[in-house]
Order: sequence, then structure tokens, then C-alpha cells
Amino acid sequence: MTQSQTTSAGSAIPRRTALASLGLGAASLGGLSTAFAVDHHGNRNGDPKMSPEMVGWDPSDGRYVLPPLPYRYDDLEPHIDAETMRLHHSVHHASYVRGLNTALQQLKEVREGDRDSDQVRAITRDLAFNGAGHFLHVLFWNTMSPSGGGKPDGELAEKIKVDFGSFDKFTAHYKAAAGQVQGSGWAILSYEPTSAQLVIHIAEKHQDFLLPGAVPLLPIDVWEHAYYLKYQNRRGEYIDAFMKVINWDFVSRHYVGVRDLLEVHA
Repeated sequence: MTQSQTTSAGSAIPRRTALASLGLGAASLGGLSTAFAVDHHGNRNGDPKMSPEMVGWDPSDGRYVLPPLPYRYDDLEPHIDAETMRLHHSVHHASYVRGLNTALQQLKEVREGDRDSDQVRAITRDLAFNGAGHFLHVLFWNTMSPSGGGKPDGELAEKIKVDFGSFDKFTAHYKAAAGQVQGSGWAILSYEPTSAQLVIHIAEKHQDFLLPGAVPLLPIDVWEHAYYLKYQNRRGEYIDAFMKVINWDFVSRHYVGVRDLLEVHA
């Protein structure tokens, strides 16, 4: 079905709504593949499609993979230090990839009768935790750049003005959300396709409090492992530093790609 899906009762579901129901993983990674790609050396390659590996999936092996960063670990200094980036990417993100693949394998074993079906709930919880961690981190790395900061332009800038009143009001709202996450979690600028609006929401434990159907565009990780080596308990300073490395070019292209994907047949 290209323009709509049909329920068992025969009523049509708009394609925008159907795609939105795919959730964080499919829609977010699908949107990533439409964004302007950079290679792992930080060079723009001019290809509007990112390789599967860049979005954390190896189709030849049928497994999720740890994608390379689009810059070196020390490229975001002095705002985000190299050791934090190395540990965050090579240790923390890598653990989500392993956990996601393990959970999928264990669920396959349940289906094939090689594992007790009573474990489905616990395994599915692991799937949600590790899957959310993987998908959000893939996006997080790409929304930062050594030449980042400033403000967006073009269609995203206009949309932010319409939905938040101004870029300054958006910034204040976004930083407040990031600062008020309780414990570990994220603040996320997302595109909500049913209303065609930008929204800012909080995801705590990253699989909790997500907004179903909304596609993340700009997440900030405020788990302590994202900033503690440099900023200790000064989360506000880390949030300010993050704003100085946002790759608005990428976020803008991601927004347009997601919007067009979800609205083309609305």
C-alpha cells in the first residue's frame, strides 16, 4: 500500500499516521538516511543518503552495529572533551548495541522453542531499553559538529518561529527541559506528524516518557556519563556547551526529510 493502509474493517489510515506509528526506531533512522551525510573523518560526502553503517545497521549481517562518529573524539573540544566522547561512544553506546542484538536473538529463541516464553516480558524490556539507547545515540552523534552552534536557517528556522514564537523562546524551553530531567534521560526536539508540529519532550531512562509517533530531530543526552568528567554536577554548563556544537545543517535536513516522508500523502 503506497498512499494508505487499510484496517480490517476496511477504513483507510492516512500514510502519515501509519508511518508515524512505526515509532522511534524506524522513523528516526529512516529520517536519518535522508539527511546530509558526513563520513567518519568529518567530511561532507555530498550524498543525500547515509550508508547503513552510519545509521547503526549492517544489512549484510542483519545486525545492529556501532556507527563511526562523523568526527574525531577530540573535535568537539573545548565544549565536550575527548575522553567523555570516547567512553560515551565506544563503551556506553556499544553496550546498547550489544544489548539490542542480544534481546532480538533471545526473542527469536523464544519463538523457536529454545527459551522459556515466560522470559518474554523481561527480554522485551531489555529490547526497549537498548533499542532506545542505540537509536537516540545514533541521532545524537550526528546532531553535533566541530563547526556547529549558531542558529538554524531555512525551513526549520521558520518552523521554530511558528511553533515556539522565536528561536530564543525555543532555546529557553529546550534548555529548561534538559535541565529538569530527573535522574538520567534526554530532552528531545521532535516532529509530531499528526499535528505537523515541533514539540519538546523529555525521555527519562530513554525508553520511558517518549511521545508515541513523534520523530526525534534533536536529542540531548543528560545522563551523567555524557558530561560528568568535564562538568561534574554542573549540568547547566554542559547544556550551554551542547548548544555551541549543534549541527543545525544536519538537523534542518533531517527535519525536512522526516516531514516529507510523513506528509507526502497526508
